[in-house]
Order: sequence, then structure tokens, then C-alpha cells
Amino acid sequence: QVQLVESGGGLVQPGGSLRLSCAASGSIFSFSIMGWYRQAPEKQRELVAIITDIGTTNYADSVKGRFTISRDNTKKTVYLQMNSLKPEDTAVYYCRGITSRGVTYWGQGTQVTVSS
Repeated sequence: QVQLVESGGGLVQPGGSLRLSCAASGSIFSFSIMGWYRQAPEKQRELVAIITDIGTTNYADSVKGRFTISRDNTKKTVYLQMNSLKPEDTAVYYCRGITSRGVTYWGQGTQVTVSS
């Protein structure tokens, strides 16, 4: 059974930083693509950033220049460094892993709240 477990969320003031982690466990060798998504109250889940197994990245326009996605394939972990956080970044952040066969796994989510 494959599990993705996020950590690192919390409450931070505007302009602050947080680093999210997502660790994969179980019978999975690696993910072709790993990514972060977020869902704010009463809004649809949206893409934040993705990274391929060779390090190609893509970001939502709203986070470009502020967020950085990275991964450690040896640890089967993906990270999201979030800087210059804004109140509109408040959401539940979800980790997603997609295998080479197109199977998708989601984490349970971690809350990020940006407020003074």
C-alpha cells in the first residue's frame, strides 16, 4: 500500500515562510511526477507546482518567484519552500504522486494559514 504523508503546515504571518514535506512510503519505487496542490474554502483544488523525476518544474502564476518545489528521489520525498506568503495562500495543501503508469496517489493534506 502506498501512502503520501505531508508535514510542515501551520500558521504564519504575511511575508513569512514555510517548508512543506511529503514523504512516500509503501511499495512504490518512484513517481514520475510529484506535485503540490491546494484547496481554499469554497474553491476548487488547484495546481501549485509540479516536478518530474528529472527535475523539470512548473508553477502556478500566482506562486512564481515565491515558491520552490524540489524532490529527493532517494528519500521519495517532495518539498515545497514557500516564501513571501500572502493571506490568499491560505489553503489545505495536498501532495500528489503520479507513477509512470499513470496511477495517482494523494496525501491527506496539511493546513497552511497566513494571517496576522
